[in-house]
Amino acid sequence: MNLRTILAALVIVAACYLNFAMAEHHVIEGDFQVVQMFSHLVPAAIVTGADHARLLSIDLPAALAGLDMDLTRDGAQLILTNMQIFMVMSVFLIFIVLGGVANYVRTGKGDALSKIFAGFCMFIRDDMVYPVMGAGTGRKFLPYFLGLFFFIVFMNLVGLVPFSATPTAGIATTFGLALFTFVIMVAGGMIVQGPFNYIKHLVPEVPWWLWPLMFVVELIGVLAKPFALMVRLFANMSGGHMVVLSFIGLIFLAASQAGTSVAWAASPFAVGFAVFIMIIEAFVALLQAYVFTYLSILFIGGSLHPDH
Repeated sequence: MNLRTILAALVIVAACYLNFAMAEHHVIEGDFQVVQMFSHLVPAAIVTGADHARLLSIDLPAALAGLDMDLTRDGAQLILTNMQIFMVMSVFLIFIVLGGVANYVRTGKGDALSKIFAGFCMFIRDDMVYPVMGAGTGRKFLPYFLGLFFFIVFMNLVGLVPFSATPTAGIATTFGLALFTFVIMVAGGMIVQGPFNYIKHLVPEVPWWLWPLMFVVELIGVLAKPFALMVRLFANMSGGHMVVLSFIGLIFLAASQAGTSVAWAASPFAVGFAVFIMIIEAFVALLQAYVFTYLSILFIGGSLHPDH
């Protein structure tokens, strides 16, 4: 085991520890607390001290109060949550894990970690980016798509680890990722084609009297693309965790309704089904990163090269 593998493991363990020890919803007392700890879904503020004061809390203007999800208090605040910790963790993992890939591609020398992730990078380059965007344009956008893919993969996979959280199971995270694709798609299209030609190419060749209606339809289509990216990733990642949570919750339901003995009898079946879903989720984590990245490549490539 080399240094980079050890560093990657330490980063994951540190993020999981912070989530377990300092996330606000883990200090809530109740019979369902254990299930909450493994729900992986709900953003929770990072708190510290015996009074569970929030580690970071910045008041925002009153105009942004409607964006605040905590309806128990007035105003809006910018707070540090467990989801943000795992986003930062994913960024660290990108630099740590991919640190030896470039040298391996140039020289053919490197450790097992570099060889494995070099294969992923070559696949993204040669089978996803270049066939859609071409080598010239694709080379310019390759760092973004590599970062996007691994950022999503690490968030998805680490979300399967006990005491972790899954940022991509939150709609705010997937909205941010989809927003980046949307901005690059529209801004890139306007830069390459020019604003007038970009708007002109939104609508195919149609009679002039039909152009206004088709423009509205195509504009809705442009907005629907990032919306579909956002909802697909969010629904797939949150749905799998909710199924696992439901199976584990059956144990507590059986204990409260039929007694401890029935709960113990039901637990092997509930845990077995939960583990089975977790195995499927590991595949879905990779698949959804691939789908999000590849659709982003298609949308951005189509905006830059409408003639294709």
